[in-house]
Amino acid sequence: MALKQLTPEQIQTMSLEEKDAWWLKNVYRGDMPQLTWRSAITGMVLGSFLSLTNLYLGMRTGWSLGVGITSVILAFALFRVLSRLGLGRDMTILENNAMQSIATAAGYVNAPLFSSFAAYSMVTMTVVPMYQAVVWLLCLGLLGILFAFPLKKRFINDEQLPFPEGMAAGVVMDALHESDEKEGLFKAKLLVGGALLSAFIELLRDGKVMRYFFGAEGIPAGYDDVLRKWGIAPTLRGVPLNELTIRWDTSIIFIATGGLMGIGVGVSLLLGGILNYFILAPLLIANGIIVPYEGGGYGLRQISLWALWGGVACMTTSSLYSFFSRPKIIVDAFRGFFGKGVVKRDVLEHIELPIKVSVIGVPIVSLVLVVIGHAWFGISYWLGAIAVPMVFIFALIAVNSTGLTAITPTGALGKLTQLTYGLLAPGNITTNVMSASITAEVANNASNLLMDIKPGYMLGAKPRHQAVGHVLGGVAGLTLSLPVWYFVLIRGDISLYGTEAMPVPGAVTWRAAAEILMKGLSFLHPTAKIAVVVGAVLGIVIEAVKHATKGRFSLSAAAMGLAFLLNFSDIWAMFLGSLGFWLLQNRAVKWHKGNEEPPTVPGEPALPLLPGPKPWYVLGAENTETICAGVIAGGALMGISLAVLGVLVLPDVAQLQSVGEAFRKVLGGGP
Repeated sequence: MALKQLTPEQIQTMSLEEKDAWWLKNVYRGDMPQLTWRSAITGMVLGSFLSLTNLYLGMRTGWSLGVGITSVILAFALFRVLSRLGLGRDMTILENNAMQSIATAAGYVNAPLFSSFAAYSMVTMTVVPMYQAVVWLLCLGLLGILFAFPLKKRFINDEQLPFPEGMAAGVVMDALHESDEKEGLFKAKLLVGGALLSAFIELLRDGKVMRYFFGAEGIPAGYDDVLRKWGIAPTLRGVPLNELTIRWDTSIIFIATGGLMGIGVGVSLLLGGILNYFILAPLLIANGIIVPYEGGGYGLRQISLWALWGGVACMTTSSLYSFFSRPKIIVDAFRGFFGKGVVKRDVLEHIELPIKVSVIGVPIVSLVLVVIGHAWFGISYWLGAIAVPMVFIFALIAVNSTGLTAITPTGALGKLTQLTYGLLAPGNITTNVMSASITAEVANNASNLLMDIKPGYMLGAKPRHQAVGHVLGGVAGLTLSLPVWYFVLIRGDISLYGTEAMPVPGAVTWRAAAEILMKGLSFLHPTAKIAVVVGAVLGIVIEAVKHATKGRFSLSAAAMGLAFLLNFSDIWAMFLGSLGFWLLQNRAVKWHKGNEEPPTVPGEPALPLLPGPKPWYVLGAENTETICAGVIAGGALMGISLAVLGVLVLPDVAQLQSVGEAFRKVLGGGP
């Protein structure tokens, strides 16, 4: 069945009430089985085991992998086999969706173990007791859920942000479960074709696997590697382009991501990337403001030490302006809570998570975090309380970024919190680390939750079922990963952190940032402070113009700011994807206009003038989501397979990073 979606014109012109009524009539699937016992148990079992993949890869590389698409395909295959054997029946599409919400929550709930928790242990030389880790991580996950659902109404129902990875999961489920129909079968073929192509490219890119199994080198990670083999090393102001991250990767995963995000976001990313990497970074390097690593060379980390402050400022002001520019949604939600009958009844109130759950739950869970933060980690009550409103601001930034590009800038948000606490609590490094854990990890949980709700919205599911699913997933993820972390990996030996056996690069970065940011704003170069002001003003101006023109001005300030935190290679790939599919869709529109006659009855669809098959570009435009979802899913599955293969079979597991940094970011990580 073809997924029903609003057109860009409808998104801009229809009110939220009209969009909700349209969705209820055209998309909602009523009481189709969703959060059943078998979907819950399957999601918890799959999620708990898949969480171990994230635990190990996070420990080795600092990145985590999204497991939503993987769990969708595994669950579908499992119940299809059981059905063929006469031992059960196929999962419904909404059962599979509820299952993936649970599995995904289980997959990323353990992220603090190899970031903020490990950093805290490195600073204090103590192991956080496991019972404290259970309570702390569950509270962070629950607070993320409570912050996410008030934002769902705005970013998913109203603005209809793409959330590319979530959209890909929805398309995969639709193709798997609807493949009996002719259209569904065609979409399934496109999905599989894109998946196989992407998976094959990822396999060829992994030089270690190619050498180990096939005795071949494989293809280079980037096209510029070929030039360097020929002795050609392009530079910009004397800096090699690859050290400015200006390269063209051979992976096609980010190209597919760009196809889902749209041309407006793609152009915004490109403009921000050109400004940062072609103009500002070379100029700042030439003047000694951006300095090389100790061993020489630059790269994303050195450049982002300067660039992230202006980029985050732009994302912050644009996200806040965008959220508060339509206050009616916020006011109506709270009026509906404090006084029934004051506003028109919400047509979705019987399936949405009630706003009162967040209004009541956020203060309670926040109070628990403040109290245990003081008791266990020595965070002053007032400093802990300040983290709560910061979570709201950072959740807006994270959701905006994830909704547009599928990338959550958790690392950048953590550094911004650490800077804030460096000013509020100078010299208190434990407060710095654990307070940042609250804001960054809760914002990460909220944005990931909305990523998982997106396919449910596409398929007509009940949002409150997915909220319950995330709670179940959090419990399931910790049930297995926490004992493995404590009793198998670290075994109480703090000295392992930062070694070859347990490198935990994410935690090393958190600790290093805390040590630097203890100096407050004094460590920032004056030009970085100017960039903060310019970025903040630019974010407001762009969003104000977009609001005034009712979306006709399509640049995204959040995307421009995010470009200062990403590799230019990723930016370039996403732009190419958005441009390619935009051109495809424009050509398809022209074909339709030239091959259809106006309807004879008002309201009826146009009739084709010429019978016969549609051209390839029309089919491509009509199946953009399917093609891109296949590419993302195929790259994801191959990447996870290569990563697990590296862990279990191949020697020298420290080189797991060869699986592909870009792949990890698409599937749940962040810069």
